[in-house]
Amino acid sequence: MTNQINWTENAPVLLAITGASGAIYSLKFMGIMKDLGQEVHLVISKAGMEVTRLELGDEGCRMLKKTADVVYGVDDLTARPASGSARWQAMVILPCTMGTLAAIAHGISGNLIHRAADCFLKERRPLVIVPRETPFNRIHLRNMLLAEEAGAVIYPAMPSFYHKPRNIDEMALFFAGRIAEFLGFNIENLKRWEGRCGV
Repeated sequence: MTNQINWTENAPVLLAITGASGAIYSLKFMGIMKDLGQEVHLVISKAGMEVTRLELGDEGCRMLKKTADVVYGVDDLTARPASGSARWQAMVILPCTMGTLAAIAHGISGNLIHRAADCFLKERRPLVIVPRETPFNRIHLRNMLLAEEAGAVIYPAMPSFYHKPRNIDEMALFFAGRIAEFLGFNIENLKRWEGRCGV
């Protein structure tokens, strides 16, 4: 992602959670950010809260909210993320539903997540969209292309296996770590592909 603005290092990251499967990625990403001392603000859609509770339980929902430095209501269009003048490191929508993607791709601000993403695009700030759907139909693919052409990065929720994860936690942690490094954070213990030795 190319930024023409020199963002301050202590600006917060905005994490948005929508109603697609994959809440564990958000939980791991939040943990990584907090371990790095990075301020994180959180906004969860109504469907996102339902899916998060289904996948992580009430304790997981409480952990996400407790770990966040600030939690915004999804319908609060007066909140800080709704303005282009606020300072941010990046926005990550993890996971992102196809409905949220469609709203962003077509500039429809039906809630704070949509509006915040619109602000990040118009201000040329890093916006990472992590779609979770399979298979993709042509509408999904076109919307991803529209969002990418507007400045977003499409980072599909596709876990890796070359690091030999022993469980779901390790798999999700690795993926969340990759997103964090993509944003420019240094993740020291992230396992890396080292290539084959010999033939």
